[in-house]
Amino acid sequence: MIRSTNYDPISDPAYKAPRKVVSNKKKRSVLLTAVLTSVIMLLCMQLLVPGSLAFEHSRKTNKKNVIFFVTDGMGPTSLSLARSYRQFKYNLPYNDVLTLDKHLIGSSRTRSSDSLVTDSAAGATAFACALKTYNGAIGIYPDTQPCGTILESAKLNGYMTGLVVTTRITDATPASFSAHVNMRSQEDQIALQQLGHYVLGNMVDLMIGGGRTHFYSGEVESLNITNGARKDGRNLITESIENGWQYAGNKKEFDSLDGGKNVSLPLLCLLADDNIPFDVDRDENEFPSIKEQAMVAINALHEGTKDSEEGFFLMIEGSRIDHAGHNNDPAAQVREVLAFDEAFKAIIDYADSSDVDTIILSTSDHETGGLVAARQNEKDMIEYLWYPEILDNAKHSGEYLAQKISTFYKSNSLNSDKDDVNKSKSNFIKHEILEKELNIKDYTKEDIAELLSYGNDFMSIHYKLNDMVSMRAHVGWSTHGHSAVDVNIYAYSNNRQLWHDILDHLQGNHENIEIGTYMAKIMNLDLEKVTDLVKDVEHDPPKDFVSDLSAYVDQYHHKVI
Repeated sequence: MIRSTNYDPISDPAYKAPRKVVSNKKKRSVLLTAVLTSVIMLLCMQLLVPGSLAFEHSRKTNKKNVIFFVTDGMGPTSLSLARSYRQFKYNLPYNDVLTLDKHLIGSSRTRSSDSLVTDSAAGATAFACALKTYNGAIGIYPDTQPCGTILESAKLNGYMTGLVVTTRITDATPASFSAHVNMRSQEDQIALQQLGHYVLGNMVDLMIGGGRTHFYSGEVESLNITNGARKDGRNLITESIENGWQYAGNKKEFDSLDGGKNVSLPLLCLLADDNIPFDVDRDENEFPSIKEQAMVAINALHEGTKDSEEGFFLMIEGSRIDHAGHNNDPAAQVREVLAFDEAFKAIIDYADSSDVDTIILSTSDHETGGLVAARQNEKDMIEYLWYPEILDNAKHSGEYLAQKISTFYKSNSLNSDKDDVNKSKSNFIKHEILEKELNIKDYTKEDIAELLSYGNDFMSIHYKLNDMVSMRAHVGWSTHGHSAVDVNIYAYSNNRQLWHDILDHLQGNHENIEIGTYMAKIMNLDLEKVTDLVKDVEHDPPKDFVSDLSAYVDQYHHKVI
C-alpha cells in the first residue's frame, strides 16, 4: 500500500512504536534517582515538624516527659527588647531570632478569679490546678479549699517530679505546684509541705533554687548559714538530710553534683537565703546559671526514670524576669530573658536526643511593668527610637547598685562633718555609680540632688537609677506592678503526633487554665481525685500570722496578705 506523504504513524492503528533499548547502567541511574528523591522528600517532611523522625520507632511506648517552663512577668515586649539587645551586642543581622521565637504557637489570657490583673500565685495555680482563683492563693480554690495539682497527681501516677527556680523555692510559682495555703506569704508552711510534711507525703523529688531562709531558724554553724527566718525554731535542712535527702547549699556543693550525674534523689538544693542574683549581677563562682540548674535537674530525673514505665514532670521558672519588670530595670531584664532562652534551648536539645516522648511547654503567668520598646521623653517631641547600647553599658542592675550606694553610705556615716559626707556621697554616685557602672556621663545637677535627697531609701534610689537608664534607652514602663496583657505560649515535642496534639489544643489564644488542663490530659491525670486526697491539708495561717504582716507588700509589690 502506498502511503501519503502526509502519513502520521502515530495515528495509524497498525503502527507499533519501536521498543526503546535501555541499558542496565541507565536503569540503575533511574532507580538511584528515584531512591534519592524519596529520601530527600522524607527529610524535607521531617524538617516541617519538630522532633527527629529517627527516634519515632525507638521510643518507649506511652512513657512521657513533660517539661513546663514559666517565664514569670515576661510579656511580648520583653522578647522584642531582648532580641534587639542581643542583635546589637553580638553584631547579629536584624533577622536573627531567639530560640523561643522559633517555638511560638499562641497566647494566653491571664486574669484571676477576682481581677483582670493576676498575681503570680493565682497565675501559677491556674497552671497547677487548671482553675481560676484569687490573687495570693497557693494551690487552693477561691473558697480556700485545697486543689490537687499537676505535680502531685503526676507523682501519684508514677512520674518523678522536680522544681527549678531562680527565686525562692517557696515563692508563689513553685509553691502553687507543691503546696496549699491561703496566702503566698505563708512560706514557712510552704517549705514544710514541699518536704512532704502533709497528708500526701513527699511529692517533689528534686528542688533547686533559693529561699533557704525559710528552711531554718537563726544560725546553723555546721552548715555555715546565718540568716534563717523560720519562726518555729525548726531546721528543715538537717531534718531532710536525716530523712534521706541529698543536700547542696552552695556553688561548690552544686558543682559536686556533676551536672546531675552525682545526684541521689530526693535532692534539696538551696543556693541562696533569698533570691539568686540577677544574671547581670551573678558571680558564676558563687551561683549557677538557670541553664546549669535546669540541666542538673534534667539529667538527674532522666537517670532516675530510665528504668521506669513513667517519665518525669519538671517545672522550670525564669523567676527574676518578673523582678526586673517590677524594678523597671531594662538592663537586668534583657539579661534574664537571654539566660532563660539559653536554658530553653538546652532542654530542646535534650528532647531531641531523648528516646522518650517529650512535651515542652512555656508561658508566662502575667506581664510585669507595662513594658514598651519606645518612650516619649519630651512632652512635645516624639522620636521613633530605642537604643539597646544603653542597656549594654549597664554593668549591674539598679538593685545591685542601690545596695552598693547603701553600703557606701553606712561606711561613711562616722564622718561627723556633714558637708564632707555629702561631698563624698555625691562623688561616689557620680564617678563610681553613674560613670563607671552605667556609663552615664550626661547626668545633671538635678539628678545628683535627687539621688542624695533619698538618703537610704533603697527603693527610690534604684528606681531613679533604672529610670535614668530607661530614659536614655527610650524604653517605657507604665507600672511597677503587673499588667493584663496577653502573654505568649511556646511549645515543642520530639514526637510528631504529640506536636500536632499540642497544636490542636493550644495553638491560638487561650485561657491560662487551658494549659493546666492540657498537661493533665497529656499525662492522663485525675486532678479531682487528688483534690479529694488533699481536702484536709492545713492551709490556714497561724493565728498570729496576719497581725504580724498586716497589709504587707514586699519589695516587688507583691501583696502577700
